[in-house]
Amino acid sequence: IILRVWFKNRQKTFHNINQKDVMQRLQSGRHFLQIPGPTNVPDRILRAIERPTIDHRGPEFKGLGLELLESIKEIFQTKQPVIIYPSSGTGAWEAALVNTLSSGDRVLMYDTGHFASTWRKLAEKLSLDAQLLHGSWREGAKPEEIEQALVEDKDHTIKSVCVVHNDTATGITSDIPAIRKAIDRAGHTALFCVDTISSLASIDYRHDEWGVDVTVGGSQKGLMLPPGLSFNAISKKALVASGEAKLPRSYWDWQDMLNANKQGVFPYTPATNLLYGLRESIRMLLEEGLDQVFSRHSRLAEATRAAVQAWGLELNALNQSEYSNSLTAVVLPQGHDADVFRKWVLECFNVSLGNGLGRLNGKVFRIGHLGDFNEPMLLGTLGAIEMGLELAEIPHRPEGVRAAMSNLVENNR
Repeated sequence: IILRVWFKNRQKTFHNINQKDVMQRLQSGRHFLQIPGPTNVPDRILRAIERPTIDHRGPEFKGLGLELLESIKEIFQTKQPVIIYPSSGTGAWEAALVNTLSSGDRVLMYDTGHFASTWRKLAEKLSLDAQLLHGSWREGAKPEEIEQALVEDKDHTIKSVCVVHNDTATGITSDIPAIRKAIDRAGHTALFCVDTISSLASIDYRHDEWGVDVTVGGSQKGLMLPPGLSFNAISKKALVASGEAKLPRSYWDWQDMLNANKQGVFPYTPATNLLYGLRESIRMLLEEGLDQVFSRHSRLAEATRAAVQAWGLELNALNQSEYSNSLTAVVLPQGHDADVFRKWVLECFNVSLGNGLGRLNGKVFRIGHLGDFNEPMLLGTLGAIEMGLELAEIPHRPEGVRAAMSNLVENNR
């Protein structure tokens, strides 16, 4: 009763004070950046990035470059080359396409969410014939539908299959090994390209073992870095395709990068200080161990889902096997605006949550639980959300934090 009286008074107070006053009162303590990326950058990486910049043609940098180009392979679980670009993940999307395809080539894509849809739009701007298999945005890519589309493509006019491993907008993870098997059953020669921007270093991913030809990655999520680096891990088959591809490319050209990378340098000025951070990120991930990193993300994601279910709210992802371990997208009851709710949480508790994108705009909020993240940080985030649900008068059961705590205790025994 006392708590509910406090909440009612807090609601009245919130409505009676202006935005500036609210934000001024909430500057103490740390800001909780719980969007699904960019994620919190740990102190070790911040300290690495703040080192003085060095000559990117000198011997010290060459040593750094050679070390990174070898060690990043372990994160992608590949023995093949990984190309590092100074760009956002969108740049790596483009690089994956322009290095392997020619104008008018057909590309098969599966619409698992906003980012899959956006990748398709990029492909169309590059004069590719992007065929989209429509999804509900509540389920992952269906291998059987991809297989059927490839079986029907008797002349093998489809040159590439592009799938987002973990769609950051919908909180859905697709089964990449199952899709690889579907491509093989169809006996099709299409390349297999996968976006891992919000799954790399958070969810188990194996470029070589899973038979992926081009893997796209970004620095600002599981790698715990600021935005600004992106990646293409490339198979031997993809390298052959790059020799035949006719789409114009200069900045994104794999061969120029590979030629320079042999000496540990890049064909243009690299993001030197971000590369310092990447070296520290890889060291941190390997010190913890990739299996432990994936286990930690799984444990925190399960506790988050336990909280959502205890609140009586709905997960956007329908299938348990496709729940994301990087983020959780939560559907609010009809009649409640997710962006208004997010504003309550930010202005009252200094916690940033992800917004709904595309067709989910205003309908969902997203909880990021990836990168440099642990149990106390999760409980602080969930506590802010539970208080926000009360303040915003969204129907729920105030049992989510307790459910998450019980889940974490059980999984840490």
